[in-house]
Amino acid sequence: MSEHTNLNTSKIQELRCEIDSIDEQIQRLINQRALIAQSVAQAKKHHENHPIFYRPEREAQVLKQVMARNTGPLSGEKMARLFREIMSVCLELEAPQKVAFLGPVGTFTHAAALKHFGKAATTVPMSTITDVFREVEAGSAMYGVVPVENSSEGVVNHTLDGFLGSNLKIIGEVELPIHHNFLVAEHTKVDSLSRIYSHQQSLAQCRHWLDVNFPNVERVAVSSNGEAARRLQSEWHSAAIAGDVAVAEYGLHKLYENIEDNPSNTTRFLIIGREDVEPSGQDKTSILVSSPDRAGVLIEILEPLKRHGVSMTSIETRPERPNKWAYVFFIDMNGHIKDENVATALKEIRPLVKDLRVLGSYPKAVL
Repeated sequence: MSEHTNLNTSKIQELRCEIDSIDEQIQRLINQRALIAQSVAQAKKHHENHPIFYRPEREAQVLKQVMARNTGPLSGEKMARLFREIMSVCLELEAPQKVAFLGPVGTFTHAAALKHFGKAATTVPMSTITDVFREVEAGSAMYGVVPVENSSEGVVNHTLDGFLGSNLKIIGEVELPIHHNFLVAEHTKVDSLSRIYSHQQSLAQCRHWLDVNFPNVERVAVSSNGEAARRLQSEWHSAAIAGDVAVAEYGLHKLYENIEDNPSNTTRFLIIGREDVEPSGQDKTSILVSSPDRAGVLIEILEPLKRHGVSMTSIETRPERPNKWAYVFFIDMNGHIKDENVATALKEIRPLVKDLRVLGSYPKAVL
């Protein structure tokens, strides 16, 4: 062995010793943070009748601070994801969080739940969006995660309709870039593929790629990408299109990655709960407005927002069941209900409509 090789080996060993020392410091500080989190929980239990352990505004502020002070070489987002998991395990020590989501396991909604709450949260799949609302309303789950809109496919009407008959509040949002993978199982015979499973939206979002690469293989729409992934466990001649979570959950392999036709495709999810959320500094407010049936009413509703400098980010219309030809508006805007301009604008809108309900003020998606 040459002298140069010996020196190189010595240098590597020295650097590894530095890493071991830093790892020890990180481990000690994480446990120190966990002990303080437990002390916070004990203080809340002692001084509050109904303590709330998960504070969306506080977590959003912490993650934004992490990204702001980050100096690299890790990106701010990657550093925030590390802290997201540290915060998740600390919160689990304070009070385990049960989160219902539109299932089954392995869907993009499952991925959104893990992205928002971290892997220490207990996530429970529900069959329908209505079931997610009911689970949270009954107190069987503390929070729920439901899709609300996709940048390619538009709004998810079932979620908007869920708020019509529920008093639950929006307490957060998640924006998830949608990347599709072409998945196979260990026993799959790729040369003999006869069908490709996925949700119909995913099949539509990968249509061009499929036309080029597997034009003669049958495409079978199923209830979810998680269900598509599950089917591969018992079929040797099938493939599935699904996200990263399905890979781990069902023990599959990525034959191809990021096969979506639109690489900027994103889905927005809502976090639903029962409590109000304090301002975080960068918030959204969502309202539901039931309006009288008269000409120009929408312009009347929107005018106070414009006058008080409130930026509307989206508006959707849904039938007001069971009333025939009556409609409600779902409006998202920047700002918190405690912001003076938002509060003043909504105060001026109320006399103009039959009903105005604030669905929630909550932090904008950080990650």
